[in-house]
This record gives sequence, C-alpha cells and structure tokens, in this order.
Amino acid sequence: MGRHSLPDDSAPQGTGSPRTRRRTVVLATAVLVIAATGSVVALRGGLLPFGTSCDGDSVRLEVIASPDIAPALNAVADKAREDAVRTDGRCLDVKIDARPSAEVADSLGQRPANPDFQVWVPDSDLWVHQVTDNRGSTLTAVGAVASSPLALGAVHDAAKTLGWPAKTYSWTALTRAASGGALRLGVADPARSATGLLALARIDAADRKGAGSGDVAATRTAATAKLLHERVADGDDQVLATLPRNDLGAEQGNPRRNQALLLSEQAAYAHNTSGDAGPALDLFYPTDGTAQLTYPYTLVDEDSLTADQNRAANRFMTLLDDTSGQQTLRDHGFRAGNGSADPPLTGKAGGRAPQPFAGAPTDPPTSKELQALLGMWSLTVQSARTTTAVDASPSMALAGR
Repeated sequence: MGRHSLPDDSAPQGTGSPRTRRRTVVLATAVLVIAATGSVVALRGGLLPFGTSCDGDSVRLEVIASPDIAPALNAVADKAREDAVRTDGRCLDVKIDARPSAEVADSLGQRPANPDFQVWVPDSDLWVHQVTDNRGSTLTAVGAVASSPLALGAVHDAAKTLGWPAKTYSWTALTRAASGGALRLGVADPARSATGLLALARIDAADRKGAGSGDVAATRTAATAKLLHERVADGDDQVLATLPRNDLGAEQGNPRRNQALLLSEQAAYAHNTSGDAGPALDLFYPTDGTAQLTYPYTLVDEDSLTADQNRAANRFMTLLDDTSGQQTLRDHGFRAGNGSADPPLTGKAGGRAPQPFAGAPTDPPTSKELQALLGMWSLTVQSARTTTAVDASPSMALAGR
C-alpha cells in the first residue's frame, strides 16, 4: 500500500525537484514578509502585548498627585514606558509630580489658574469639591483609582495599654482615651490635610449622635479640637515625623514624641514597611464607621485638552485599573477604589481582627459640614494662640527684670 503521510512521496525525504524547492522557498519567504509586515502594523497600533523602543513620537501626559500615591503612579508610568505602551499608535509618556493636595486646590481655586498639567489625583474628593465650590478650574472626576480608610495608629506599648487588638472603640471613646492622658495623640492640620479634616468630621458626627443637643455636641467637638491642636502638625509627612524614632525608653517617654496618630491605613503601611521609620504602629479601626481617602482621577479643564491628551489620560486610567496597576497600588498599601478590605495589606499596616477593618466606610460629610468644621477649627487655633500670648507675657516681664 502506498504511503500518504508525505505531501510528495515520489521523491526520497530531503530531496525534490528544483521547481518544488524554488516554490517552497518563495512561499516561505512570502509568509515571513506578510508576518513581519503585520507585526509592524500591530506594534505601531499598540495591539501586541510586547513593546518596542519608544524613542520615536510620543504623547506626554502631565499628572499631579498627592505625595502618598505619587510613587505608585510613577511605578505604573515607568512600566508603561518600559513596555512601550501606546495610545493611538504613539508612545505613552506619563510624568508624575508629587504635590500636597491642599496646595493644588488653592491654585486651582483661583481663576484663571492656567495649570500646566492635565490630570490631578488628590487624596480626597473634598479638594475637588473645594475647587468646584469656589468656581475655580473646571474639574471632571472620572473615578477613584484607590482608597484608604482612616484609623488610629499607636506604637505597640500604647496600643497594648488600650487593649489592642481585642478591645475596640468608637470615635468618641478613642478621643476620650486621648483626653484622659492615656496617650499623646497627634494629627495633621485639618486646614491642610484631608486626613485631619475627615477624622475631625467623624469625631463631630459621633459627638452629635451621642449628645442630647446640638450645643452639647458642639462643645464636645470644640474640646476635642482644642486637644488635637496641642499636638497638631502642618501636614501628613510632618505628623509622621513626630513618632518615636526607635524603641528606646527615652524616645518612647519623650513628651515631645507622639504615641499615636490619626492617619490612613496606607500611611501606616508605608511607615511599618519602610524599615527605618521607627517602631511599627498598631491600628484601631473605630466601630462606628470610618472615613476614607478616595484618590479621584480628575481631568483638569477637560475642554482645553487636545484629543491626544484626552486619549492619553484615558489610557493611563485603564493602566491603573487593570490587574497589574491594581497590584502595584496594593504593593504601596492602597485598597481598591471600592474600599474593599485586603487582609494581607491590613496586617502589614498594623490591623488585626477583631478590629473592624473590613467595615464599610460611612457617607462622606457635605461641603457645608466641612466648612463649618473648618470655621470651628480656625476659632480654636485663634483662641489657642491668644492664650499662649497671654501666658507668655508675664514670663517675658519677669525675664526683663
């Protein structure tokens, strides 16, 4: 029986007529040319998963981000350059600059702001609302790229004294523990920090819920604000610097060093995993709900963006939302934009059951409520400064004798 496994079994294997060999070479060459041409077209269109050098034409996207999330965004932007990610066939070149959200909000609140960036990622929606309420630059919040709940972080000795992790507290109970002298509690200035302002808002909401009248609640919140002002720091980085730098008793007992802070889970994660920031923090998550930082991806003056800039902004947003981008954000201590808990992340940040770290965030305060709190805070600061000036006067008089 003849063999049917070879296409041309009339000749021995490895041989053939010159015409057959020429036809084979021509067909093979044609296939290679077509494949190569298709690959070039696909690469130019950004269709293939692997990239080539981005030395050629590119689209530049300028992004201003809150300092805590800027390193994660920069890592995603660097990977996009390494992978030669493209938008409409042109390389995506994203530049990330870190700048405090309050500073950017002040700038965008003035018209005309003429910003030199196309995307802003502050740490909270409250800054976007502040600009909008002031009728400043036109902002379009596309969605949250990450989130982080607020908690109270304490060095281990202080946390153990408060019963961590088994004992849980409401916002009111936590602040009472601080006011009773159980721990030295620091906070970033609510006038310049979303963490400080949102924490103060949760304390105020808890006071209003537990008080019998509005006047009683206002008095309690004002007392808490006065307490917090005694150990306030200018910003989020500055308040972290007030923690002990080592486990030595002198550092732990130093009255100028805070034992606890109101901060985000991500800030605690960054502190605990840095290796050189001092003793690790344990986290208390209030039982009556917590606020969260939301990191809204915001287009600035969208109508003034070119078509290329708009598409580049959307492309970068998809990179932050995809599996790799979300993993990068988790590696930097952030939760997903929907706020869902990530137990391994929480563990590194200092959270542990039965602390309610998986609780749903509460509804954010309104702009009107925040403005009222800021007004109360300003009065507290002014009162504290007046008291300090009066107390200093007799000392100065004695010094002059």
